[in-house]
Order: sequence, then C-alpha cells, then structure tokens
Amino acid sequence: MSRIWAGTDCGKAHHHTLVVDAEGKKLLSRRVSNDEPELLQLVADVLDLAGGREVVWAMDMTGGEPSLLINLLTAHGQSLVYIPGFAVNRATDSYRGQGKTDARDAHVIADQARMRTDLQPIRLDEEVVIELRLLTEYRSDLVADRTRTINRLRALLNSMFPALERALDLGNVGPLKLLTGYQTPAAIRRTGVKRLTAWLRNRKVWGAQALAETAVEAAERQHTAVAGEKTIAKMVHTLVEEVTALNVKIAETEKLIESRFREHELAQVITSLPGIGPIFGAEFLAAVGGSLDAFPTADRLAAFAGVSPAPRDSGKVSGNLHRPTRYHRRLQRVFYQSALQSIQRDPNSRAFYDRKRAEGKRHTQAVIALARRRVNVLWALIRDRRCYQVTPPVTTAA
Repeated sequence: MSRIWAGTDCGKAHHHTLVVDAEGKKLLSRRVSNDEPELLQLVADVLDLAGGREVVWAMDMTGGEPSLLINLLTAHGQSLVYIPGFAVNRATDSYRGQGKTDARDAHVIADQARMRTDLQPIRLDEEVVIELRLLTEYRSDLVADRTRTINRLRALLNSMFPALERALDLGNVGPLKLLTGYQTPAAIRRTGVKRLTAWLRNRKVWGAQALAETAVEAAERQHTAVAGEKTIAKMVHTLVEEVTALNVKIAETEKLIESRFREHELAQVITSLPGIGPIFGAEFLAAVGGSLDAFPTADRLAAFAGVSPAPRDSGKVSGNLHRPTRYHRRLQRVFYQSALQSIQRDPNSRAFYDRKRAEGKRHTQAVIALARRRVNVLWALIRDRRCYQVTPPVTTAA
C-alpha cells in the first residue's frame, strides 16, 4: 500500500509540518498555530493530499507541546511514529543547507520516517498513566525544590551557628520544628534542656529530650554572635517554613500517586518485587507508558533504563563495554534504588549481590548488576501477569 509521510517539527506556539511521498518529493510545507481549528484544517488538507493513501505522521516529541495534535490525529485514526530529537540532529548534517529552520527540521523528520523502519509508534496512554506521569513529575519538582531550600538553609545556618548545623539532620521533622522557635546560640542557652524539651514535646516531636540536649550542647560551644545574626535568624525561620510547606505538598502528592497507582492492573505485580513500592511503581509505569508494548524483550527495557552496558568497539578493540549515555534517568533511578532496598529485603537479591562482590565488583557495580537482573525478573512477571515469590514455583511435569 502506498504511503506519504508528514513530518512535524513541534513548537510551543506553532508547529511546522512537511509532507513527502515515497520518492521523497515535497508535497506540502506549512506552519500552523497550536490551536484546534488550524490543526484540524491541516489534518484535513493532508488527508485530501493523500488521496486514499496511508499517512504516517512523524514528530520529535511524544507529549507536552504536541499533545493537542497527537490527540487529534489519534481521534482521526492516523498512524504516528516518534523520532528522537538527537536522531534528527544527527541526520540534519546529511541534508542540504546550513541554516536551522523549522521547515528544514520537519523535512528531516518526514524523510527519516520514510526511510527508517525502527521508529516506535506513538500511542495515547490510558488516563491513569497520564495522571501518574503528571503526578510523579510534579513530585520530582517538589523534591528538587525541597533539596535546594534545605541547602540554602544549611548554608545560612552554617554562617551563623555552625555547631548546630553540623548536629542537626534537616531532613527530619524534629530539627525543623526546633528552628521554627530557636535559631541562635544565645536563645537556646537561655531556654535550657528542660524547657526546650517541654517545648518540643508540646509540638509532638519524637525524641524531644535527645534533640534538646544536642541543641544546648551545640549552643554551649558558641558564645559569639556573628554580624547580621538577627537577619540570618529571620531568614532561617522563613526557609524552615518553606521546607515544612514543601514536605506537606510532597506527602499529599504521594498519597494521590499511591491512590492512582493502585487502580492500575499491574500494580500488584509490580509491587510484589521487593524494593518497589507505590512511588517507584508509579514512576515505572509513567516511564514505560503503562505496558511493555514498546519493549518486546527485557534487553530493550534494560537499555531504555540505562542498566545495560553499551559496546564501544574500535579497530582491534572489541568487547569494550561502558555505561550508556542516552537512557531514561528516572527509570534508572527506580531500578538502582529499588535494587539497593532489595538487598536488605530479599534473600535472592542479597545472594546475587554477595556473589558479585565476591567476584571482585565494587558496591556500585554489584548494585547495577543486580538492577539489570531485576529488569529481567520484572519484565517476566509483567509478561506472565504473576507476582514475585522468593522461592520460584515448582512446575510439575505434564
């Protein structure tokens, strides 16, 4: 069946679509606004131009800016494929012209889609997967904001009261509660252990006495007030409130993530693997699109997650493996962190890790090897729709 290919260079306010036929001849080139009426007119014009031939739409993004166009094309039953941006950039040098324009990029996308047969199809994810992707991305932003704020808080506290900064773990609620009421060495010394303990207990701080003793001990080590202490103390209080507010938002978001994740048909299978809870499970589903349709083998999934070494052979050098440079970094974090946790929770994972260490691998190498093995396990569990068991099920002969 004859085809034509429509390549779209996606943008925030506008898209540029260029259509080529089987010989690579340009049939249409148009810049359209990212608005429904213009996009619908573009779809209608391309379908008229096709004259009954199949249209393959190719683009360099799978969501975000072209989401409206993707939904419209899906509603019209059109075929969509994805060509990564780095592939477009590499291929651009082999086409005429030196200037970078949207029309040229759209031409490269359309022509590459015409010649290549390895491009992944773009499919609309189910509602729950879309929500999980949005929620996990939002949570990631909140966690990054909290980390930045805590780093600023530590820097300020260190400039005023270094002994207390060293003594407190600002990732815990108790120290943050302490800093909402007391920031300077003099204020903590005046309060004393007994009253500070009572103040913390009234605010339901766990380990109030130990925290109070730690704070007073730090205060006894500094009797000098630094310049600008009052202003720094106010800024510390403000940053503590920001961290506290971010903690509340993160907790609320995690509740939403867990609630939506539990609704997915694979939730029980995914969380049966030790080390993967609702948050990691939700990030996994968001990364792979809710299914393994795009990953026919465990090797493909491992490469996408960045836990499978890539070859770098040259000349007489062969078998030279190195860490991949292009992979889904959040998915790699899911497999790496869950592998770390599984060492303490799963005897099979512990035995594999110990074996790799005995072979001379460093800790990080052993964990990555374990993460790679767990990709195989999770892929097989999802394929077979069964939950993980510490002891593999015994199969009886037919």
